[in-house]
This record gives sequence, structure tokens and C-alpha cells, in this order.
Amino acid sequence: MSRQMVRPGGRSARVQASVHAAVRELASEVGRDALTVPLIAQRAGVTPSTVYRRWGDLQELLSDVAVERLRPETAPGDHGALSPDLTAWAEQFLDEMSSPAGRAYIRDALLGDPDGGNAGQCSAYAAEQIDVILARAFERGEETPEVETVIDQVVAPLMYRILFRPDGLDATYARRLATAVLGPTGR
Repeated sequence: MSRQMVRPGGRSARVQASVHAAVRELASEVGRDALTVPLIAQRAGVTPSTVYRRWGDLQELLSDVAVERLRPETAPGDHGALSPDLTAWAEQFLDEMSSPAGRAYIRDALLGDPDGGNAGQCSAYAAEQIDVILARAFERGEETPEVETVIDQVVAPLMYRILFRPDGLDATYARRLATAVLGPTGR
């Protein structure tokens, strides 16, 4: 995350929004590798020193943008039972994270993250989504695993495969992991 806490509204939030928008627009227009702080600052209507003061360098800025782009936009789907909820979420997670854009965001989030804060935030996004799924299942009276168990047995292997062994990675693998974490009954 950026070095400063952002107040809702205010100049800081406007600067962040305009700089993030500039990064996204320019990345699609000229390509990520052509991005420079002066180019981004010009598009955002701020000075390069504003960008350097807030983010430190281009990699930290790209990391901050990536973390924001990796934030889920919607709550996990409710399919009426834990198994289809978790399976659908795992398939969607795999689809989004293994896309070229998803992989680039993961790479950027981690590269500009010397203290591990961005990785922790990305992990928190997944944990929050899983918590919603498990809380709904619990309210329906279903037996549920712990959030950390799902992280360890579904998210961790998916991320490992996305980053290091992407060949042959598909929805069947995500379904198999989701089913396995729920045990032999598929709770």
C-alpha cells in the first residue's frame, strides 16, 4: 500500500485516483514497459515529484495499482450451499488470477513490496471472500472448514500453480481442490 493513509475524499484521494487512472490508461495505450513516472504524472495532472513523494518509485506505484486492481469488485456468488459456492469462487479466482492481466498484477504487487504489505493485502482479499462463503454456509447450518484451511488447501496451491506451473491449469483443478477441502462428503 502507499506510504500515506488516504482519507476518504480530499486531495490525497483525488491524486491517488487520477494517478491510478493514468497508469491503467497508459498501460493499455502504450504498454506497461513504456510507463515512466513523468509520463504518468503528465497524464494525471500532477508533478513527477508528487508521484515520487507518495510512491517512492515507479515499481511501488505499479504495485499499489496492482493491489487495487486485485481487490474483488463483488461478493462471492450465493449458490445455496457451501460446495457450489466454494467451487464457483475457486474457479473464478483461478480464471482472474491466471489471466495475463491477473499474472501481471500479481507480479507488480509483489515486486514493489519490500515489506510484504501488498502480499498481505492480496491475501486478505481472498480471506475476506472465503469468510463470506463460510459464514453463509454456517448460517445455513452446514459444517465448514476454517478460513485458513481453505487458504492452505485451495488458494495456496492455485497461486503456486498460477505463478510457477501454469501448464494444464484449468477449472477442473480448482474444482478438485475445493471439493477436497470439504472432505469426502463434499459438505
